[in-house]
Amino acid sequence: MRDDSGPPPSTVINQNETFAKVVFKPTVVQQAKIAQNGILGDFIIRYDVNREQSIGDIQVLNGYFVHYFAPKDLPPLPKNVVFVLDSSASMVGTKLRQTKDALFTILHDLRPQDRFNIIGFSNRVKVWKDHLVSVTPNNIRDGKVYIHHMSPTGGTDINGALQRGIRLLNDFVAHNDIEDRSVSLVIFLTDGKPTAGETHTPKILNNTREAARGRVCIFTVGIGADVDFKLLEMLSLENCGLTRHVHEDHDARAQLIGFYDEIRTPLLSDIRVDYPAGLVEHATRTLFPNYFNGSEIIIAGKLVDKEMDRLHVEVTASNSKKFVVLKKDVPVEPRRMGNDVPGSPRPKGGGQEDPNHLERLWSYLTLKELLSSWLQSDEQPERERLRQEVQALALNHRFLAPFTSMTLKSAPRTETPEDAYGTSAATGPETVMQSLRGAHLQPGPALKKPYNPRIKVSKTSADGDPHFVVDFPLSNLTVCFNIDGQPGHILRLVSDHADSGVTVNGELIGAPAPPNGHKKQRTYFRTITILVNKPERSYLEITPTRVIVDGGDRLVLPCNQSAAVGSQGLEVSVSANAKVTIAIQGNVAFVILLHLYKKPAPYQRNHLGFYVANGQGLSGNCHGLLGQFLNQEARLTGLGRSPAHPSVPETGERSEAVLEVKGHQVPVVWKQRKIYNGEEQVDCWFARNNAANLIDGEYKDYLAAHPFDSETTFGPGTSRGL
Repeated sequence: MRDDSGPPPSTVINQNETFAKVVFKPTVVQQAKIAQNGILGDFIIRYDVNREQSIGDIQVLNGYFVHYFAPKDLPPLPKNVVFVLDSSASMVGTKLRQTKDALFTILHDLRPQDRFNIIGFSNRVKVWKDHLVSVTPNNIRDGKVYIHHMSPTGGTDINGALQRGIRLLNDFVAHNDIEDRSVSLVIFLTDGKPTAGETHTPKILNNTREAARGRVCIFTVGIGADVDFKLLEMLSLENCGLTRHVHEDHDARAQLIGFYDEIRTPLLSDIRVDYPAGLVEHATRTLFPNYFNGSEIIIAGKLVDKEMDRLHVEVTASNSKKFVVLKKDVPVEPRRMGNDVPGSPRPKGGGQEDPNHLERLWSYLTLKELLSSWLQSDEQPERERLRQEVQALALNHRFLAPFTSMTLKSAPRTETPEDAYGTSAATGPETVMQSLRGAHLQPGPALKKPYNPRIKVSKTSADGDPHFVVDFPLSNLTVCFNIDGQPGHILRLVSDHADSGVTVNGELIGAPAPPNGHKKQRTYFRTITILVNKPERSYLEITPTRVIVDGGDRLVLPCNQSAAVGSQGLEVSVSANAKVTIAIQGNVAFVILLHLYKKPAPYQRNHLGFYVANGQGLSGNCHGLLGQFLNQEARLTGLGRSPAHPSVPETGERSEAVLEVKGHQVPVVWKQRKIYNGEEQVDCWFARNNAANLIDGEYKDYLAAHPFDSETTFGPGTSRGL
């Protein structure tokens, strides 16, 4: 929600005393008004429940129970926190800048009773102070200055940094005798793998576990695509913490602050929940190192006696003032059926759906705990036993887990991939197709298909800085031009909403220009959005990390896994870390290339390239920076002895000519330029000055108002919107 004035448009809330259902179905125009990214705008539901009992709430259904424990109105525990920040060479640029900005905000959020310190590490570990300091305006200012002056250099000594941070916390607690009245945390941020000091993962885990000994909780944040996330996950699992993965092409600062908000206010430590041993069995985890404000402790289990009417519960914990002991005989009311919510869907499938949602929640929590135990186990027999338990539980309750698979039915096809995409297009991976409107929207399993960097697609494209290329095959001509846009601008690439129902827009992202260049900045395509209006409306949004397909049901496909989905008239296939292929009605196909950098230079950004593989289904009224040329032909004059058949200059020769296309006469110059479709270069006739006189109108006429803006500026479809 944007504010507290009420829910956004299209929100419908149905609720009774025990259940609530929220439906949010905004139109694309409404989405664009909510957030610039439209469909990617966050929809946040904030709610609470009436808790009359300090011991928590217990629900029972058909022999299963769930206990929700979320105490409030408790004084916060003091935090002893060490921020450990990776400042190795790979953190150069946006990652380090956004991380610093987030830490500046977090430092200001510390409470007066907290204590803190800061460590920056690369192949060397650099400590701000030799001990934890109190939260004062001067210390916060000095800490920010220390962070500000961190510069990226060297390797990554994860083991050394963790050991130093844990030692600082243990020394502080030992010398101040406050272990029972405070919580000790390490907040550890890195974007890479261990490359300096101790680099063997089992040794790092063992060293950390022995140093922390359950007294220090480690919260890890992995930034970017190259981070050793499995190591970070294990560090947190084994040391009472949490882990998060932050994607660098999104707003990393907001993600880091959001993660900190989850742990900023500890209220209890060393929480233990007990039930009578003879009355409760197969309970999930009942010991918790910390409880943070805004979170909730959830325990599920089975009742030995389904007819029991009272359950004895004991909770013991520590908080900043005292040792807390809560005891209560909680009345339970066994129910045989769940409460209905007006407007909520009934179970489908002739009664085969599991009506006991508490049993399903118990199985989900148990499954998560078994998987955590499997990750932490080093003994092969134990790992195999846990694997079998996970598999059996997942199959019994229809969960998709690492040890289960999903079978997808192939959708009927009436043409071969070559017929659908055209002979010059890069066809998608050969994989099963899945309905976009089915009950289950998970993509197919990842394909073990090697990445081939030389992807052959048609020349007509917009890629790179961005450089536009238009191929006129009947004239044996290729024309190219540049568009020097501004970061944040959304360019109309293909506008054919009124006829074929296809619209393609591309949003630009900026980067500094390389040194000694004539440009002030570079621009790349960060997002390609496609609106398909026939036979049914679908919205597609492609970024370097994911593809979102919204055709009634919303599906998110990660770009690092190969998969394919399809429905009537629309097919989307992802080749892992290489390309996304969109086929529409069998006679329109687009290929979006993924340009990813492991260690980008300051002037490089992960970006997209857009290629028109097949435009036969687009109408003669099609427009846009590329679309206006798809049904046109061109010829050259003023070069060679025959104006009708000008000679092509030799490689490297600089020649000028006049291009005639769409009634325009445009001075052009012969160029060889590199494009990013897997070919080394393309020979083309280059139109200068932002394609002046080549394109209809001028640059500002091709700016879209929002990512799915389908209004056209030229042609019969002028001013027609969504």
